Amino acid sequence: MKMWKEFGNNELYLLLMVAAAYFVYFLLIRRPDRLAKQVRVLSLLWGIAVGILYDFTIGGGRTDFYKVNDLNNYEVTDILYYILFAPFGYFFFYLYEKLNIGKKTFIMYVLVWALFGVFFQWVLTAADIITLQKGYKLMHSFPIFLLTQTLTGAYIQVLKSKESLTAAE
Repeated sequence: MKMWKEFGNNELYLLLMVAAAYFVYFLLIRRPDRLAKQVRVLSLLWGIAVGILYDFTIGGGRTDFYKVNDLNNYEVTDILYYILFAPFGYFFFYLYEKLNIGKKTFIMYVLVWALFGVFFQWVLTAADIITLQKGYKLMHSFPIFLLTQTLTGAYIQVLKSKESLTAAE
């Protein structure tokens, strides 16, 4: 793992995005209607695990459809990129519970989050945090986000069948 090619705007944007995402996350976990601690931990781990899984499969290896930050191999600031996935996992879980997503609203919720994922990937691309390569286009990410958000929603349903997702006062 290398330090970085140069500490430029993309690393600065990444720092700002991480700070903003965790700021919102810490505001939400202070609310009385926050998710239970176990669910909060699972949502953070789920966000990181899914993000890293896709990054190591389509963003690296033989496919190598995009590079993160300046180098095509890993650098220290890539860790910031990976920890950015965690609060978005929490946001997905939190809003799922607070909006009381059910059978009638599930498809719309997943579609909105898939579109948000493509939009956020566009933001990361515009900020030169992600560089698409080998003919990969943003539209190729939509089915990936669709699958991911559908699996995440199914995972939440399994958790909900076991116990309440919100914290007990």
